[in-house]
Amino acid sequence: MKNSKKKLIAGWIISGIVAVFLVGPSAAGKFSDWEGKAEMFEHIGYSIPLIKKIGILEIVIAILYLIPRTSFCGAILLTAYLGGATATHVRVGDPFFMPIIFGVVLWIGLGLRTPGVFALAAGEPCSKGDDV
Repeated sequence: MKNSKKKLIAGWIISGIVAVFLVGPSAAGKFSDWEGKAEMFEHIGYSIPLIKKIGILEIVIAILYLIPRTSFCGAILLTAYLGGATATHVRVGDPFFMPIIFGVVLWIGLGLRTPGVFALAAGEPCSKGDDV
């Protein structure tokens, strides 16, 4: 029981860090004005109005990821979102490893707080007590 409680706490800490990063520096940067913002988003091919919509989407999905009942769906949507970020960086020739690492970390966080996720990933049937 002790080990599972530690895993649960670690999972929530990791998930919280992921959500704070998504809502904080990532989404907030899409809404605030800063030097070089227009040039950076022009480089990746997105307009400022579109970036603001992407920021709203990012916040909504991060909230879904934190709510236990919708966390699995939120993780899938975040994975898709990060896949789009990876594709964008690959398309323009920028380094693209951060969204991939971020995606792995978000699934580790979810798996630690919801053990059924690791069972699903391993191809095992979920136990009755495992929520997914």
